Amino acid sequence: MSSLTIEAVGAAADAVERHLGALVEERFASRLFDQDPTLWGPEAEEEAAKRLAWTGLPRTSRPLIGEVEALAEQLRERGVSRIVLCGMGGSSLAPEVICATAGVPLVVLDSSDPDMVRGVLAEELDKTAVVVSSKSGSTLETDSQRRAFVHAFEQAGIDPTERIVIVTDPGSPLDEQSRADGYRVVNADPDVGGRYSALTAFGLVPSGLAGVDVAALLDEAEEVADLLADDDLGNPGLRLGAALAGTEPLRDKLLFTDAGSGIVGLADWAEQLIAESTGKQGRGVLPVVTPVDRLPAEGLTDPDDCTTVVLAAEDQYDTAPGQFSTADTSEDEISDSGNDAADSAENLGTDEVDLSNGIPEPTATGSLVSVAGPLGAQLLLWEVATAVAGRILEINPFDQPDVESAKQAARDIMSGEGGGSDEAAATDGAVEIRSTLDPSPQDLSGALTALLDQLDAENGYLAVMVYLDRFAHADLIEIQDQLIDRTGRPVTFGWGPRFLHSTGQYHKGGPAQGVFLQVTGEPREDLEVPGKDFTFGEFIAAQAAGDAAVLADHDRPVLRLHLTDQDAGLAQLREAVGG
Repeated sequence: MSSLTIEAVGAAADAVERHLGALVEERFASRLFDQDPTLWGPEAEEEAAKRLAWTGLPRTSRPLIGEVEALAEQLRERGVSRIVLCGMGGSSLAPEVICATAGVPLVVLDSSDPDMVRGVLAEELDKTAVVVSSKSGSTLETDSQRRAFVHAFEQAGIDPTERIVIVTDPGSPLDEQSRADGYRVVNADPDVGGRYSALTAFGLVPSGLAGVDVAALLDEAEEVADLLADDDLGNPGLRLGAALAGTEPLRDKLLFTDAGSGIVGLADWAEQLIAESTGKQGRGVLPVVTPVDRLPAEGLTDPDDCTTVVLAAEDQYDTAPGQFSTADTSEDEISDSGNDAADSAENLGTDEVDLSNGIPEPTATGSLVSVAGPLGAQLLLWEVATAVAGRILEINPFDQPDVESAKQAARDIMSGEGGGSDEAAATDGAVEIRSTLDPSPQDLSGALTALLDQLDAENGYLAVMVYLDRFAHADLIEIQDQLIDRTGRPVTFGWGPRFLHSTGQYHKGGPAQGVFLQVTGEPREDLEVPGKDFTFGEFIAAQAAGDAAVLADHDRPVLRLHLTDQDAGLAQLREAVGG
């Protein structure tokens, strides 16, 4: 039997007490599961009317189980043992966490970096099947990846229609063309947005083909669906949403940390769901995925705008399903105990910080919420909580206006209509420097210092956005730790272009608190996009430049570092960050 446990302390508990009664009185939960589009006001009603079918997915997705099982068997008979997913944003992050948690291999290709694309193409192509996921069918990254795989299969003498599965909305251009060309197509529910699509075909098809028991995942979600739809003070979705978005003043940084949840990558999936849903109209809450083996508020000099979110083990609490409890402790006491915990943590090496043995002491944030439950139940829980947060913040949690602006800027650059000069202001060794700062810095160390000097010591955050091969350079995330220590502020780390479909919305549409460090690199070898007049290298360069331009248009400070030689440039960057 699936269960959900929510615990809150301090400002998070106060937020629940402040908002819960009204949410229950207005029947928010039951109206949400009845797919009432009026819950977020008249401006959101049109969009919400076609985005709420996710509430019924634990039941309506059941027909996919047999279809996926039959398709998996067919692929096995063709010698397939490797599944690659081409998708972006919610279409890729949900299957990534589902498969990683189940211990099932899935290669997620959510990049237009030519080195990363080439590396995925080169590995065991004869044993590979590809799932191409695109809601509209017009996502340029996914279309480019599809073209690359079709070409590679044909060059290897393999019929691509026997190895490529299309997941898309019914009636989309991709749906119609793929069926006409003889590809296997699985339609997703058109009334579900991408980031809420974990339990649709977008989440279940690649996961099921890779070997996950998707029926069990749906069972976990269905077992808590009635609980989440109940207009009751014990509803964990209402309580979690209130804890995340209802603090006063708003604590708009959510410091995610895993304390033995057993769910691999849940924070990364929740990051895109919450950031893209709430970061608009100058409001929102920003998930910050805490580095591994680091206490949530460790190194932050002023965490008063933060809430710690702990992803706990299911057996951490001896509570009834859906129970939510608050510690009988004043916020002053919480803050004091949190400072003691943070002081103790400063004396530990990172190898000695072990979050897997239980919930950390309430941190110096004075605000903590802990969540436990199986993956299927949590996927539905966080979607409900995000919808609740949108209600409290008075924004539409289903649109993403600034994601499209970055896409358009990239298209304009590729067509030559972007305008403006993209020449480097300075070059330092293997690093070209471009900056919105005035005067523009002339060396790498000075440029980084100048950017960090723009960071608000009380409310700011730093976003690191890296447009490189995330497989080859996975260890670069280590600079997040160093930058937290250097700035004393929350630091997010995102791989481009995948973050453009998630936190990219918050960066431009949320509060104007961020400063932005963008890292791009000259590919080791470029790669043509078959049937197009551009390369993957040109495409990712346009995506990075377009996003930087939109950030600058929103008056966000941006430092762009382009590595003319990736190895030498990364060595310089690491040294500058450490300095």
